[in-house]
Amino acid sequence: MTFGEQPAYLRVAGDLRRKIVNGSLPPHTRLPSQARIREEYGVSDTVALEARKVLMAEGLVEGRSGSGTYVREQPVPRRIARSGFRAESGASPFRQEQAAEGTRGTWESSSERQGASAAVAARLGIQPGEHVMRTRYVFRDAGEAMMLSTSWEPLAITGRTPVMLPEEGPLGGCGVVERMGAIDVVVDNVVEDVGARPGLAEELLTLGGVPGHVVMVIQRTYYASGRAVETADVVVPADRYRIAYHLPVR
Repeated sequence: MTFGEQPAYLRVAGDLRRKIVNGSLPPHTRLPSQARIREEYGVSDTVALEARKVLMAEGLVEGRSGSGTYVREQPVPRRIARSGFRAESGASPFRQEQAAEGTRGTWESSSERQGASAAVAARLGIQPGEHVMRTRYVFRDAGEAMMLSTSWEPLAITGRTPVMLPEEGPLGGCGVVERMGAIDVVVDNVVEDVGARPGLAEELLTLGGVPGHVVMVIQRTYYASGRAVETADVVVPADRYRIAYHLPVR
């Protein structure tokens, strides 16, 4: 095979990727061995190894202990709809979004009081170490973990109120907007920054991914008259889900 200016290992990875995508190497097929790649493409062991590493990092193949490297079955991405708060529903955004997609979601949560880290404090506009309520969620669709979320709320706002614990009390399970409204805090803006990164080991353990898999991260912050009242990191596996925004035309 003739190689151009692109590094040889990327050329090899690209050709193997093409075979995976077009079905020449279907799911559950064993990837050619390092020796076979070396012979077929006329490259060194190092190039063959690096090409296999690229495919593994892209989530196209997976190693099976004592067996070899196999082509992964690629899931058909499903949509997670994000359309903002709809006050008339009386439900949390997750319930609203699941209802819109015609699915039935469940979640588990746990809350604890802690001092805000420097990063969280910056997002909330408070001093590091100030007390916040941190709540961690695992959201499931038909029993499958589909999304993780960690939220932080300043206890200077919610402390000693009926909504201090997001999932308990008279408004437990309702969204931030409704809960804050119950203590006369009017949420008037929400900002979401969407990015991507390799999933952390503990995230992938819960979401069912393998090391190297990419996750989408939504950094969401609710504001009331310019003051941040809640911020959260929402983590979604990028190979299984797409985030779809429904934005009203004003």
